[in-house]
Amino acid sequence: MSNGREVVRLAAVGDIHCTKSSHAAMQALFARVAEHADVLVLCGDLVDYGLPEEARVLADTLNATVKVPMVGVLGNHEYESGHQGEVRQILCDVGVTMLDGEVCEIHGIGFAGVKGFGGGFGQRALEPWGEDIIKQFVRETVDEALKLESALARLRTPQRVAVLHYAPIRATVEGEPLEIYPFLGSSRLEEPLNCYAVTAALHGHAHAGAPEGRTRDGVPVYNVAAPLLRRTFPNHLPFRVLEIPLVPRAAAEDAPAPTR
Repeated sequence: MSNGREVVRLAAVGDIHCTKSSHAAMQALFARVAEHADVLVLCGDLVDYGLPEEARVLADTLNATVKVPMVGVLGNHEYESGHQGEVRQILCDVGVTMLDGEVCEIHGIGFAGVKGFGGGFGQRALEPWGEDIIKQFVRETVDEALKLESALARLRTPQRVAVLHYAPIRATVEGEPLEIYPFLGSSRLEEPLNCYAVTAALHGHAHAGAPEGRTRDGVPVYNVAAPLLRRTFPNHLPFRVLEIPLVPRAAAEDAPAPTR
């Protein structure tokens, strides 16, 4: 086990939409993380309009209040003003490991992260046919899925956690209007989760969705959008806490190879 741990506790949240006046709200949100978790996972839409000023408010709060390792991905709101690179760097500068096809290992758990993209689910998923703009839309989703697959393939830890913003399955967006399902996620993001037998997948984006579901092969998927957590668990912590049991690396060596 890593440092004598048997379980690693993840505190996961997304869609906190920090603004320039969110100091107090962000402090209240993150003040209790260290009491309940070993790692903080941030699932995108961390700021509201993608502004560096918003990111600095969040970064200052994280730097002052969170004393555990942090890992995260960007969401669509970080792209709103075209400053996503600067927003990412501001968060990296206070110790958040921001993932966009990269991987990291914390307390023996492997993390792979991408933003993801839309396109819809199952037989209703958008196909790359017709106008170039439709093909580009689908290509973006395919590229994100391939990026996630490549990241998961590089992990050598027995337990793997996928961090996304967009949903990889339909089950965790149910509750949203049907008309916007194609913009909430894509089942193309599900395939890498099944292929590499991911321990858990975390995402946000669907504020009115469902808190959890499973992929076709049984991988647990958790929607940790803050508005959903507040509505579903009004008397609980303002983040979702997951316990990931550590598995000795020797045991993982005998596990079956990833399959498609």
